[in-house]
Amino acid sequence: MSEAQESLYVEDDGLICPEVGQWSEEKYRLISLYDELFSSGMKNKWDQRTYIDLYAAAGHSRIRGTSLRLKGSPILALKVNCPFDRYIFCEEVPERLEALKKRCETAAPANDIRYVSGSCDEHVDEICAAIPRGSRNNKVLSLCLVDPYDFGMKFETIRKLSNVFMDFVVLLAVGMDAARNYDTYVDGNSTKIDEALGNNKWRERWKTKTSKSEFRDFLAMEFAASMESLGYLKQELYQMKMVRLREKNLPLYYMALFSKHPTAYKFWDEVMKYSTAQHRLPWD
Repeated sequence: MSEAQESLYVEDDGLICPEVGQWSEEKYRLISLYDELFSSGMKNKWDQRTYIDLYAAAGHSRIRGTSLRLKGSPILALKVNCPFDRYIFCEEVPERLEALKKRCETAAPANDIRYVSGSCDEHVDEICAAIPRGSRNNKVLSLCLVDPYDFGMKFETIRKLSNVFMDFVVLLAVGMDAARNYDTYVDGNSTKIDEALGNNKWRERWKTKTSKSEFRDFLAMEFAASMESLGYLKQELYQMKMVRLREKNLPLYYMALFSKHPTAYKFWDEVMKYSTAQHRLPWD
């Protein structure tokens, strides 16, 4: 059990602390579990392991409407039992990045952390340059968390990052954003979905569907197909985790893993097993 997993909660440290929905507690628990399994499971198989967070935020967050504060994904990744050899945190909002730097310095002052200020899409080349260069004698594997605020990631960014050995954990905001803005996206006046999927042919495929309620699942599978085109293993909907709004049971987003090697999915299967209502996470 890592220190981060002993509790997701933190005290107020006086630094900026963005608000998040109550569903973030489940999200961070699952991300933390996968980080732990991945970092320890790959330690002796690769010479270097790199952790990348494209939307790193401030390191802590507060559950909206409560005083509960949570460790964010960067802090959780820093506190695994087998720390990654390098961390790359990208954040667009300067105030959040400064808070993140201070929290990381407190949480893990000895860790190798590189910070990228600005949009991950605009600074993807800087992110790529910060990844240790792999060679025959230095095998490097990276884990990249893609947790945007809406369905606004750019597939071209993922394409560039995928040029090295890299697994992705992606949160697909198909309920929070895509379904809510259905008319705007489907009528063709917005290119946001095109950029997220890496193609503009999805509307033709969507025309064959008969129910608007299928839109969330359709987009998730379209994204999976785009990842498959990059050489990642095929993923089905049942292999993704749907995170819901607890009070109303409304679907918010899918959490999905994309890897080119089946070993990663053994870890993901463990995450999925402990994410069901009848199971508790191993550190609870």
